[in-house]
Amino acid sequence: MIDGIRFKVCGLTSLVDAEFADRCGADYLGFILHAKSPRCVTLPQFKAMAARLPERRKVAVSVEPARDELAAMAAAGFDFFQIHFRPETPLATVAAWSEAVGAERLWLAPKLPPASDVAAEWLPLAKFFLLDAFQTDVFGGSGKTGDWEKFARHRTSHPAKTWILAGGLSSENIGEALRASGARFVDVNSGVEATPGVKDHEKLNRFVVRLHEAATRGRV
Repeated sequence: MIDGIRFKVCGLTSLVDAEFADRCGADYLGFILHAKSPRCVTLPQFKAMAARLPERRKVAVSVEPARDELAAMAAAGFDFFQIHFRPETPLATVAAWSEAVGAERLWLAPKLPPASDVAAEWLPLAKFFLLDAFQTDVFGGSGKTGDWEKFARHRTSHPAKTWILAGGLSSENIGEALRASGARFVDVNSGVEATPGVKDHEKLNRFVVRLHEAATRGRV
């Protein structure tokens, strides 16, 4: 946590980057298990490095997983489960995810078109909601910035939930993003990379410095 703001470093693929994220103060380490992602880590790959990972909370990132896939992630040692999904996904499916891992450990990341909001019926099913930039052809990881005004509106309307801001965050825009969104929890990925799946340690360090500066200004 940096001055009251939690952050997750996502798209990790190596012990070196996970250890550096830990040293930078990341609250959560994110590993993408979606096969179509250029940052994909398979479950066997995660298991191979799990014992040597820093003692930070680990987040399994997936897209519309089957229940047995969620069970395998839980067995591998993940603490939280970030699920990206289409808004038209049946409510029964979303409810099954919640039942499988528990609402307290579920991060719902709906792929919301610009005119759409988080559905009221999803709210009881998860404690965490991640809002990412909308792209028609991908589930997150686009490097595009999200709708910060929409994020602020959701956070204000549903303060009992934990809202996570994602989408194109970097050292260059984190200050503006925090001011516009009111976010107290951010998710950074492509904005601190050298190439997809490989973190640029200088960029990540600079992001943390800018996050600290922005958070400090926000208290003045």
